[in-house]
Amino acid sequence: MTSLNTLIGNVELKNPVLLASGTCGVAGREFTPYFHLSELGGIVSKSLGIKPWVGNPTPRVVEVPGCGLLNSIGLQNPGVEHFVNNELPFLKEQKATFIVNVVGESLDEYIQVVDYLKNYSGFSAIELNLSCPNVDGGLDFSQDPKKAFNVVSKIKKISKVPVWAKLSPNITDITEIAKACVDAGIDGLVLINTVLGLAINKWTKKPTLPRAVGGYSGSAIKPIALRMIWQTYKKFPKVPIIGIGGIHNTDDALEFLLCGASCIQVGTANFANPKASIEIIAGLKDYCEKNKLSSISEIIGQAHEIDSKTLVGSKV
Repeated sequence: MTSLNTLIGNVELKNPVLLASGTCGVAGREFTPYFHLSELGGIVSKSLGIKPWVGNPTPRVVEVPGCGLLNSIGLQNPGVEHFVNNELPFLKEQKATFIVNVVGESLDEYIQVVDYLKNYSGFSAIELNLSCPNVDGGLDFSQDPKKAFNVVSKIKKISKVPVWAKLSPNITDITEIAKACVDAGIDGLVLINTVLGLAINKWTKKPTLPRAVGGYSGSAIKPIALRMIWQTYKKFPKVPIIGIGGIHNTDDALEFLLCGASCIQVGTANFANPKASIEIIAGLKDYCEKNKLSSISEIIGQAHEIDSKTLVGSKV
């Protein structure tokens, strides 16, 4: 029988499919009419600050027909205290595996959130949102290797659970930031966050979003995400990668796993199909059984093995 059990360092998941932060409410409550949260590999909470964030002015979302979404939510969230008091008990009751996504306007705020969480248990890891393009300074930690190293190393010293870093594609070489995080002791790399984009309203003749630029997500960014995972896996094959970016179905998920991701997160697809994650889990199991695989882990990074073989003896 095929096993979908997945290990991300010391984090055990029953399958490699998670719901991405910011696409499943604060803690997945909106999905309970469709499936039980315990069926998932895991849920990543909304980004949580040390205090509630109001977020950006409306409109906040622009649909790009056939391609995805452009958003500028601005990390609206109820704050970590609200999460602990209202969502943590719910997630435990659901027997869900969950990861807490943490954000801050400064290094000190990241530290405050993680320090607050030290007093509580039940979550499997912390995901540091180092890469939100929709707030002032939101990309600083994912575009400057020194800042990335600093925040990861400081958080690693105080966190009681594994720490993942969610990185931005809005950079020339993502492996430079990945290396800084690896050197700082990161337990997992989440690739990628949204790509910078812009939409224009033909009637107002102005940008549709009040902040003009927003984060672009959906199927159109999948090739970008795959390329960055490919590059990162080649340099750091022993560091777990959590793949995200344009995953809508089983075929998409398989590409990410073959490329080097140990697990995946479903994001924008949730808005069009709230059952997308459950359908992907079923599809992965069917794929493994048809290919007589004992474990889903057998295919992780397999595309690189093919690449190495084809390059032997080749000329540039």
